[in-house]
Amino acid sequence: MKNTVTTFRQMKENHEKISMLTAYDYSTAKLEDEAGVNSILVGDSLGNVVLGYEDTIAVTVEDMIHHGRAVAKGAKNALVVVDMPFMSYQTSVYDAVVNAGRIMKETHCGAVKLEGGKVVCPQIKAITDASIPVVAHLGLTPQSINAFGGFKVQGKTIEAAQKLLDDAKAVEEAGAFAVVLECVPAKLAKKVSESISIPTIGIGAGNGCDGQVLVYADMLSMFSDFCPKFVRKFANVGETMRQAFKDYDAAVKDGSFPAAEHTYKIDDEVIEKLY
Repeated sequence: MKNTVTTFRQMKENHEKISMLTAYDYSTAKLEDEAGVNSILVGDSLGNVVLGYEDTIAVTVEDMIHHGRAVAKGAKNALVVVDMPFMSYQTSVYDAVVNAGRIMKETHCGAVKLEGGKVVCPQIKAITDASIPVVAHLGLTPQSINAFGGFKVQGKTIEAAQKLLDDAKAVEEAGAFAVVLECVPAKLAKKVSESISIPTIGIGAGNGCDGQVLVYADMLSMFSDFCPKFVRKFANVGETMRQAFKDYDAAVKDGSFPAAEHTYKIDDEVIEKLY
């Protein structure tokens, strides 16, 4: 069954957990979709995982559209959400709507996601007024990593916790249909989840959230540059791939691949008549 904005709302009302994973290409999206994942996030984490950047800052709208289009083709039932990259919405409300419209139109995704609380509420309202569903993102917002001074848990003081709660209520009022909570203390994330009517999707925010999201390359042990504390390794696909690549390299070099069963035949008569 096709997952939609309505599905998210109904799942929260029914106390059903929402599953979300990242994907950046057609084949991965297809596998996740077939597994029954409710939503696929084309995160700007592709900057780290796919493009090899140190952070998400350098990712462009064109990057997101390129990968978002591929994912949307592979996802038949999952709700595809595409990140709005750094400086695609912060500059003005007009820019936010134009870029959200481009992403929606050119990828055929189901929603966009942007980072920030009250400060981006005018953008959220304008984008949703343009009939584009929005997921908000609070807590550790990777596009603000330079302002935070690194990857740090957010909302640990009274002032910071209250601001996060206020921001969650604000983005809901502005029209967001869900909000990602990243690197937030579990009790605070649970408090936020109970205080708003839209679903919360946690990543490093405990199981009190209405759903969870992980970077698929992290949970499959494919990305080894950095692994956050909150990641659970569901399979060691990275090592399986590495060994398969080694086996391929060895088979090519020792001549055992390709074997007869991997080749096509031609009549000897044809070869004999060549000059």
